[in-house]
Amino acid sequence: MKIGMVCYPTYGGSGVLATELGHQLAKRGHEVHFITYDMPMRLDRFQDNIYYHEVETPSYPLLESDLYPLALAGKIVDVAKYESLDVLHVHYAIPHAVSGYLARQVLAEKQSLPLVTTLHGTDITLVGLEPTFHPLIRFALDQSDVVTAVSGFLEERTRQNFGSELSIDVIPNFVDTEHYQRRENPDLQRHLRPNGEAILLHVSNFRPVKRVQDCVRVLAEVRKKLDARLVLVGDGPDRSETERLCRELGVSDHVVFLGKQSALPEILSIADVFLLPSQQESFGLSALEAMSCSVPVVGTNIGGIGEVVEHGESGYLAELGDVERMARYALELLVHPKKLDHFRVQARRRAVEAFDISLIVPQYEAVYVKAASRCVSKPSHCT
Repeated sequence: MKIGMVCYPTYGGSGVLATELGHQLAKRGHEVHFITYDMPMRLDRFQDNIYYHEVETPSYPLLESDLYPLALAGKIVDVAKYESLDVLHVHYAIPHAVSGYLARQVLAEKQSLPLVTTLHGTDITLVGLEPTFHPLIRFALDQSDVVTAVSGFLEERTRQNFGSELSIDVIPNFVDTEHYQRRENPDLQRHLRPNGEAILLHVSNFRPVKRVQDCVRVLAEVRKKLDARLVLVGDGPDRSETERLCRELGVSDHVVFLGKQSALPEILSIADVFLLPSQQESFGLSALEAMSCSVPVVGTNIGGIGEVVEHGESGYLAELGDVERMARYALELLVHPKKLDHFRVQARRRAVEAFDISLIVPQYEAVYVKAASRCVSKPSHCT
């Protein structure tokens, strides 16, 4: 099939999933066309059957508002027309599903364009609740041939917010367990663990919803009983506040800010415990990638995290903001090597048996076939 893939190209779960899905689809013989305003972060290597189409947003003095949704719709029309796309897969409801629908209407007289919309989280739980956007999202979901959600939690929340009668397929996020696996890297070990300290790790886009400061507070508690360092991967609006808290708690010398990194398997492989103190997670892809590298997770019992992390087996879950309990859970693993080894094995097992990419990609292929068949059986839904 020829598949149009629309996503945000930034350092976040939806862009990561879309890019990795594109790589795997291309390996399986499909032709994948990414349509977005910048090169997706993980689309950093050449691969046959993958193409990138940049959306350029015009700027006019008379129009002060962002024209990206319209520019995106126009670019989708161009790509669909000249590449003869078989299906359009958009990640994130706002504005991608709306732009996809508009493009399909423009094309209606000459070609059908099945529309698949994948929901990732804040497009439903945050942005989607804005009164201005709510009817647009509901309309876009109704007009999509297939709607998927990355967790059972997100499926339920979508039905609560936009209608219990909505048809939604749950297809969880995935991980390439062959790529994400623990590997030895003595040089990186010496750099990040110079004195044999325990390593706590966190990866995110440093948005307030990720509560990165809680990771620093957990480190401060852990260090009262054990020599440990905190490694932070990523960047974003909360970085300066996190740096300030490090100074305030006197742990600056024990916190390493690595910024945005692409060599995540290597970095994850030196970690002992992965911290995920988020106040909102529809799935927790970063936790899954850590588990695939045999790193147990200590996180919050929020959203879809509990669908990924098995409490007491592959990690521990605490209530939101309970820094002391998270620190106790981390220490429980760090001071008991045999328990840590058991959790490492269970974390890897969970990733391989439930979320390996080979199990999930065929589900998306089936969704594309279903979307195309609905266009055949209900042509009015595609025009």
